[in-house]
Amino acid sequence: MPFPLGATPYAGGTNFAVVADGVPGVSAPQLCLLDPDDPATTVRTVPMDERTYGVWHTFVPDVGPGQVYGFRVPARDPAKLLLDPYARRVTGTDYDLVAAASYGVPTAGLVPAGVVVDSTATGLRTGSVRPWVPWEQTVIYEAHVKGLTQLHPAVPPHLRGTFLGVAHPAVVDHLRQLNVTTLELLPVYASAAEPGLKATNRRNYWGYSTLGYFAPHPGYASVPGQEIAEFVTMVDALHAAGIEVVLDVVYNHTCEGGPGLSVDLSTRGLAPDSYYLPDGRDLTGTGNTVNARTLPVIRLVTDSLRYWAETLGVDGFRFDLASVHARPDGGPFDAGSALLTAIAADPVLATRKLIAEPWDATGEGYAVGRFGSNWTEWNDRFRDTTRDFWRGAPGVRDLGYRLSGSSDLYAPQRRPWASINFITAHDGFTRRDLVSYDHKHNEANGENNRDGHNHNRSWNHGVEGETDDPAVVALRTRTARNLAATMLLATGTPMITMGDEIWRTQRGNNNAYCQDNEISWVDWDLDDPPTRDLLTFFRRTLQIRRNAPALRQGEFFEGRAPGSDDGLPDLVWFNASGQVMNDHDWFDDGRQTIGLWINGHDVRGHTSGGQPLTDRSWLLMLHAGADPVQLTLPGAPYATSYVPVIDTDRPTGEPASTDGIVSGSTVVIPGRTVWLLRARRHTMTAEPAPAQTPDGS
Repeated sequence: MPFPLGATPYAGGTNFAVVADGVPGVSAPQLCLLDPDDPATTVRTVPMDERTYGVWHTFVPDVGPGQVYGFRVPARDPAKLLLDPYARRVTGTDYDLVAAASYGVPTAGLVPAGVVVDSTATGLRTGSVRPWVPWEQTVIYEAHVKGLTQLHPAVPPHLRGTFLGVAHPAVVDHLRQLNVTTLELLPVYASAAEPGLKATNRRNYWGYSTLGYFAPHPGYASVPGQEIAEFVTMVDALHAAGIEVVLDVVYNHTCEGGPGLSVDLSTRGLAPDSYYLPDGRDLTGTGNTVNARTLPVIRLVTDSLRYWAETLGVDGFRFDLASVHARPDGGPFDAGSALLTAIAADPVLATRKLIAEPWDATGEGYAVGRFGSNWTEWNDRFRDTTRDFWRGAPGVRDLGYRLSGSSDLYAPQRRPWASINFITAHDGFTRRDLVSYDHKHNEANGENNRDGHNHNRSWNHGVEGETDDPAVVALRTRTARNLAATMLLATGTPMITMGDEIWRTQRGNNNAYCQDNEISWVDWDLDDPPTRDLLTFFRRTLQIRRNAPALRQGEFFEGRAPGSDDGLPDLVWFNASGQVMNDHDWFDDGRQTIGLWINGHDVRGHTSGGQPLTDRSWLLMLHAGADPVQLTLPGAPYATSYVPVIDTDRPTGEPASTDGIVSGSTVVIPGRTVWLLRARRHTMTAEPAPAQTPDGS
């Protein structure tokens, strides 16, 4: 049978199906059944003489789960053993570089092979209930399986760096207490070092070098061979805690390299013209960009996604260099490309969270705001504007768009939660390094500091790198709180990078992709005051966001009051004088202070029971200037008084006083500070009770 592709066991044997080069009756691919105890030994070779719909296939009786196998393609290289791209398990991820890169050299036992798996077996389907977190309530935490757990003191040593380490109660409890809803894991598909890295004895620690699109990475199993069951156990544990699992997936290129140095491990040796763009058309910087136009690629991607979503319980996907999928044959960007349409139209995948990294390695691939209605996007304009504002760049015009959901990018086809608001990510400085370094320090990567971004919009606050100067440390942590508050309180979907909440550093390395060591691993030492205070700040701010639907609205602000019961707009912008912002204010390039009043009587959305949402009204003030300024709080009818809720002038964000401040009062806001104040409106309609939490409590 030509479908399903891959190895599918039945009661009487296993069906094998693969896309590969060859000529029927002349040069058919060969199925190689290997000795599980000695993969270098081929027990049996089976010609795959049947070809249907462009797929080679054969049924082999008396072969079942546990069988190790691979393919050979005589039309290309009769000696190479090639991994089935649909293999549910792989024997490993290491390979012999010389053998894999040389023509005519037998590679059985020297390269990864597949293992037949029964995906319907007991224990491979998740039994927990999916959290189904609405987008407007979503808070993403981006993490690496090993980096998150390798140094965690509460995780048993044999579980550190594994799926079960992530499932450990100490790790799950940290995520719950932080009030995140969704764990986004860096690639967990089986990955291998690219030839260039392997030639220099390095590895792709991040995992952006896919080897197998269906197999969990074997290095993340605490018990060899149990990676599928352990992955499902992790998903179950997170689901039981109400936390979704989103996977960072890499379908734009593989680990096999390109012109200059390449290896035939799987798709490159099976059918390169069916899977890749021609040499010289590289959108990823890897030399082996996958071609989003071809039917084998569209099948591979959608089949893989459905397997992880349905069989292994995954709640969503973040697509690395997603613009590649919208550029069939390497052409111009097309949001309606066949591959993106196939994903969005799939009845299973359409119900999962779909996140695009909306660019590739070329300028013409930059597509922020251009993906279709089913997609959310990493919003680098939010990142850049926020970084610039807090390092002193004047002007607030673009910041206004970013704080209110980036309607200039996503309206009217999408909602504000389509903007994934982030300040840092795995790729770049950590939050601590962002405020500690003016320049990247990537010497440990072995590329003479040529790799990584050069324009980071960072600020070292007067000293490059680590320092014991209390004044510098205080200013750095203050800026870190300001950056965090802006991201966590802005309309949109916030994304926290692993360890940013506990002051993690990579020692100035902004491209630690090959650093499988303490540079990349989270240090869980929570004893120093900056770490404890910052963690408290994150927890507190996210709890406030969780309980305030006005701060995480599901529809864009309109600047008017349709259906509002108090006659006031849904959003009003204020300057430091307490006056509504006018054109002069917006185009004043010297302005460093901005305020926004959000009407809690006009929250767009509903409770889980279908009831209209109401909330208290809020005033968010951001002042990036170094010196204190006098601030006049907006008067009636916006409030009769204001209660301080968050103050980034304080190490934990908890205000020194929660006494109400009369509206219209003039107060002094310290330099480089964010204030969140709750607006009391006792003379107007009755102030609503505190909003329900997402679970209805």
